[in-house]
Amino acid sequence: MTLNTLLETQGIIHSDPEIMSGVPVFVGIRVPLQTLFDYLESEGGLAEFINDFPSLETQTMKVLELIKKMYLN
Repeated sequence: MTLNTLLETQGIIHSDPEIMSGVPVFVGIRVPLQTLFDYLESEGGLAEFINDFPSLETQTMKVLELIKKMYLN
């Protein structure tokens, strides 16, 4: 199972051709999942992402937990 499929199954992200041309976004807000990964690669990292998108703190933690489970199992 891919990360995107797992995140969609968990209700964390959604992909719809009518919303941002089908780019996977966090449910309830049009912030692409890729934005999280871009922040994680930048100097500000996770703290800056949470600061800029405080409403996504819970979803972000779920994404990171699922990534951890996928790669450590």
